[in-house]
Amino acid sequence: MHTLTRRQWLRTTGAATAAAVLTARPTLAQGSGGFTLPPLPYPANALEKAIDKETMTIHHDKHHAAYVNNLNKALEGNPDWLNKPIEEVVRNINQVPQAVRTAVRNNGGGHYNHSMFWNIMGPSGGGEPTGPLGDAIKQAFGDFAKFRAAFEDAAVRQFGSGWAWLTHSDGKVAIESTPNQDCPLMNGKTPLLGVDVWEHAYYLRYKNLRADYVKAWWNVVNWKAVAERFGRKS
Repeated sequence: MHTLTRRQWLRTTGAATAAAVLTARPTLAQGSGGFTLPPLPYPANALEKAIDKETMTIHHDKHHAAYVNNLNKALEGNPDWLNKPIEEVVRNINQVPQAVRTAVRNNGGGHYNHSMFWNIMGPSGGGEPTGPLGDAIKQAFGDFAKFRAAFEDAAVRQFGSGWAWLTHSDGKVAIESTPNQDCPLMNGKTPLLGVDVWEHAYYLRYKNLRADYVKAWWNVVNWKAVAERFGRKS
């Protein structure tokens, strides 16, 4: 009997996830009946010092695309929700019609989380935050090294699939984790920084070594983008 390797399984299931409901990229335009898959803000191989090209391509073109198409499908009978900004949909998840709420929670959260994820990374990332964001982190955690250790711990300890976050609420920053595609916006908090710890985000290069992935990920964090989010608090 032929047995798939873990790498082959991930490739197969990554493609199957998308193929169930979509071509590679959605065609609906936000504001005219649905949400769209945003392009990566850099080439797929731009983050090689932490994330390989194949992972980026599958993650964006297959997984994120599937979330977008499933979200459009879930809301196709609710045009008012379908034409809202994704931030508003996610923030008001408990007001989404109950019949589609779970689908919107999973896929709307997936769309919002990934759209943010691509933009808080970049090929010239790394280092430490400065300015007001750096000050807020030092005030909350003592110094950047302590923040980084606590963030890594939250990411590694998140059971199963999910995310670790740096959030802002009531004038303070904090670390938390969420399962699946849940998002801090759903709890009234502003996500500033988030790392995806679903296996499809890292398994091709790091296998089961999630901690190694998270440590390497700091090298591509775009602190300028994170600071801009902190500056506007949304």
